Amino acid sequence: MSSEKLHRRRPGGRRLLPRSSVVAGALTGALVLAGLVPVAAAAPRPAPASGPVAATTTTTTTTTVTTDTSTTAAEQSAEQVLTWTANNSVTAYASAPATAVAGPATIVFDNSVTAGNTIGMSHTLTFDTTTPGYNHDVTLDILANPWDTNRGVHEAQVVLTPGTYRYFCAIPGHGTMAGELVVTDGGGQDDTTAPTVTAEVTGEQDADGAYVGAATVTLSAADDSSGVASIEYDLDDAGYTAYTAPVAVDTPGAHTLRYRATDNAGNVSEVGTVTFTVASPDPGDVTAPTVTAEVAGERDDDGAYVGSATVTLSATDDDSGVASIEYDLDGAGYVEYTGPIVIDEPGMHMVGYRATDEAGNTSEAGMVHLVVVEEPVEDTTPPTVSAEVAGEQDADGAYVGAATVTLAATDDRSGVASIEYDLDGAGFTAYTGAVVVDTPGAHTLAYRATDGAGNVSQAGSVSFTVVEPVEEDTTPPTVAAQVTGDMDGDGAYVGSATVVLTAEDAGSGVATVEYELDGGGFATYTGPVAVDAPGTHTVRFRAIDNAGNVSEPGSVTFTVVEPEPDDTTAPTVEAQVLGEQDAHGRYVGSATVVLSAADTGSGVATVEYEVDGAGFVEYTDPVVLDTPGTYAVRYRAVDNAGNVSVPASLGLTVVAADEEPADTTAPTVSAEVAGDLGDDGAYLGSATVTITAQDDGSGVASIEYALGDGPFQEYTGPVTVSAAGSHELRFRATDEAGNTSEVESVTFRVAHDGTDACPASDERPTVVVAGVVTTVPNVDTGNGCTINDLVDEDGAYANHGAFVAHVRELADRLVADGHIGPKDRPRLVSAAARSDVGR
Repeated sequence: MSSEKLHRRRPGGRRLLPRSSVVAGALTGALVLAGLVPVAAAAPRPAPASGPVAATTTTTTTTTVTTDTSTTAAEQSAEQVLTWTANNSVTAYASAPATAVAGPATIVFDNSVTAGNTIGMSHTLTFDTTTPGYNHDVTLDILANPWDTNRGVHEAQVVLTPGTYRYFCAIPGHGTMAGELVVTDGGGQDDTTAPTVTAEVTGEQDADGAYVGAATVTLSAADDSSGVASIEYDLDDAGYTAYTAPVAVDTPGAHTLRYRATDNAGNVSEVGTVTFTVASPDPGDVTAPTVTAEVAGERDDDGAYVGSATVTLSATDDDSGVASIEYDLDGAGYVEYTGPIVIDEPGMHMVGYRATDEAGNTSEAGMVHLVVVEEPVEDTTPPTVSAEVAGEQDADGAYVGAATVTLAATDDRSGVASIEYDLDGAGFTAYTGAVVVDTPGAHTLAYRATDGAGNVSQAGSVSFTVVEPVEEDTTPPTVAAQVTGDMDGDGAYVGSATVVLTAEDAGSGVATVEYELDGGGFATYTGPVAVDAPGTHTVRFRAIDNAGNVSEPGSVTFTVVEPEPDDTTAPTVEAQVLGEQDAHGRYVGSATVVLSAADTGSGVATVEYEVDGAGFVEYTDPVVLDTPGTYAVRYRAVDNAGNVSVPASLGLTVVAADEEPADTTAPTVSAEVAGDLGDDGAYLGSATVTITAQDDGSGVASIEYALGDGPFQEYTGPVTVSAAGSHELRFRATDEAGNTSEVESVTFRVAHDGTDACPASDERPTVVVAGVVTTVPNVDTGNGCTINDLVDEDGAYANHGAFVAHVRELADRLVADGHIGPKDRPRLVSAAARSDVGR
């Protein structure tokens, strides 16, 4: 079939019109060209405000342009103004030109409140300068916002050349706002052929074919020369008027609509006629159902539901009947109600609900609010209780004068009810505060606690001794200092010195020890004092006993010098393998591994090695490996400062001296085909075949390939095949031992833009799915393949459902590409379901 009748498809799924089918002029109103969706006419050009044009990015599908058809193409080029408008939508421009004439042009981008942008949405008008197949000689990137200094209206001067420009919106999330502008060379003065014009009536029809409520008439025209200037229609002899958008007729009765089109050369088409009838719709059920909610469950004193709450919904409708009930739990979105809703998650909840009847009427949403709390758990765990004894203690740990016992208890469930204690077996009594024991002697205090649930803890106890106070202590403690560390020949401490203080007091005991370093002020001594700053230092020290007596300060003086720098660099270690090697680099008979290490700091302490992961051992002599096989040798060195080098490794193979196994195994070889793959499985433009081979024996010597029935030739790099049609590429490989692999092959197809990808196309008028005839037209899908060509009835499917899924996916793609209508999709899927494929 002729490629001039096809919609071309570029990589990435864009659909382009053949150059020959693009209108060279302009059209007021909606225009359907090669299956594209008509949209509203472009808005008149707004007066542009002064101000800069900002940079940014944009998208839409197909659009229209308004122009004065009374001017010549040269005049149109000289004064043409091309206007794009945008509104609140992020999926399409509100209007945009579809065609223009080569030459100077004024580009106007109107994203103003007047154009319909009422929410301050930013859009860009950006011309594509990278995608292959489009003109790239105009750089345009306008950012507009209703609140900018130009109030959203910007313009730019450009020079257009014949061809197609792609424009889009570069704002993230506006990805479907894009379209094409076709620029002609201004021809058309010799056009004597009138345009073609067609009409399509759509709408819901009753059994008699009448349109229920309204019928919509869509007109479309095409002119391959000067382009369509206008379309007109006459409804029920009311007189011709300009067609700007689909005509909706909702007056009941029979109607006749006549139509015609005029091109830019003034040629007027023959008048077409379409007749149809509009019938009044049945008012039906217009009353929404009523719906109620009831919440049940055990409730506490605060009205909260204990453990769970159950929400039961019910609805009634006296007309068409209830079709469904829906609910929304905590704003998660409405889902169908099939039975009582059990809510057991603690917290606040809200349940929205609504009902829909068989006529499609949906009730206002209702709402219930509720709170669920956890069920109380029975408390069977007794409380925990502890005791703390405080007071002044002597050297033997006895409390001097008195001891104070403080009790504490906790219970995480029902709470602590009471604490009791028993002092020296006198019997338990309620604990109300700290117990002071001042009677000299040994004492035992038992204690327990009871919680709100009556659980009683195990009795604990604490023992202590109280002694009479001793006479007043007036003698200060004694304190001594000792300096330790690594000393050099001059008695200086190398790196650091540590001062240890000790104190004794035979009376009230030592309370604190203090020290002062180099006049910095006394501080509490809590442990040995390390001094590492180089220089001479003086440490003064003193002690205080529990009676407040302070000893005379003592002192110690010493010097700290810097240590010699440490060796922190690991040694270096090298390995050398000695022995006779064959042509493949293997060692014949044996291999000797010689290790050597060096360290410029503290010197090498040891060298270690490990063979095949057996663990590191010390290296004392060269390592001889004489058993045939493959070895992995790791090695490292340690210096006298303890630095260990990072293990290095080497691999080698030893073979017997008297034999070398012959290679009798052919290499393995495979091929991969790459390229831009079209929807029908053909590579667009060209396919590249990459061949790889591997041989673990003697190694790969050569790879050969043959294209089709041609002779084998040496493979030196990827093979690119650009000829259109089906191809078979055969390939094989030979190793150094002369073994040649079996001949393998790979098949593929190459298709070019404008060529027929299905030369033997199935051109039956309707789609037939595995023998099931549908009413869906068997149209061409854009590259010479019809829908019947794309239904793969002979594929390998795991089951019948897999085949139905294939047809469903194909139908979705055909609807998205505009090859079939939404009503045709279920017909294709139903036919697949009724077929026997995969059963």
